[in-house]
Amino acid sequence: MRRSTARAVMGAAALAVTALGAPPPAVADEIVIGGKKVQISDSPWVVALSSRDRFGRTRAGQFCGGVVVAPTTVLTAAHCLRNDVLGMAVSQVRDLKVIADRTDLKTADGQEIPVSATWVNPGYNTATNAGDWATLTLSKPLPASSVIPLAPAGDPGYQPDTRATVYGWGDTTGAGRYPTTLHAGAVSVLPDDACARAYPPNSEGSYDPATMLCAGDPKGGHDACQGDSGGPLVAGGRLIGLVSWGNGCAKAEFPGVYTRVSAVSLPSGTAS
Repeated sequence: MRRSTARAVMGAAALAVTALGAPPPAVADEIVIGGKKVQISDSPWVVALSSRDRFGRTRAGQFCGGVVVAPTTVLTAAHCLRNDVLGMAVSQVRDLKVIADRTDLKTADGQEIPVSATWVNPGYNTATNAGDWATLTLSKPLPASSVIPLAPAGDPGYQPDTRATVYGWGDTTGAGRYPTTLHAGAVSVLPDDACARAYPPNSEGSYDPATMLCAGDPKGGHDACQGDSGGPLVAGGRLIGLVSWGNGCAKAEFPGVYTRVSAVSLPSGTAS
């Protein structure tokens, strides 16, 4: 299944279709595809984007992921804030929040912090999916221990065959089964030429090595999926990617495509 214009746009839109909210029931033992349950205490920079008004209360309104890159700044995918995902302009969403320090969305653990401002990369191209990043400004800061460093250009994490980990609360099967607990999956960074062959220029996106990288399993079976958009891809303790788009989930011939963090330019005034 082609994920429309970006990874998990279809997933988020599907959540919105069901009474603007309730995703399919979670399956307790399901595992990001090919991944496992993890504790937020081991990855405190992973957060969930939430709007109960738009996506219901079943999973605390979670519809995308994000990552803390400064005490009051969360980095996520630009497509998560699109009108066709939210059903309205992001400025009209009354209860947009970031859920931090919560492994299981069914609990009241951690904190839910209102978003005071949003910023979408002005270079984001909805036709090609290039430049798929945005920031959320939090109404109160998270501790410095929740911040993950960004991998700069030349970081070894971008090298092919590097083992990386993707995190999220998204679909664990490719068939619309959404867990309530955080999951993580191991993937390998793939060469740019392999990604370019998988995603040549077409009407639904094309691979651009300047702003994207891809990762997966050459045999398939390990990948992010719907609902994981905006979540982190981490290697060597640094953020290298954001879940962005792809064709289906966990297909050997179609790896996941991520926003390349070394290409991200944060808006001026971002707190460090």
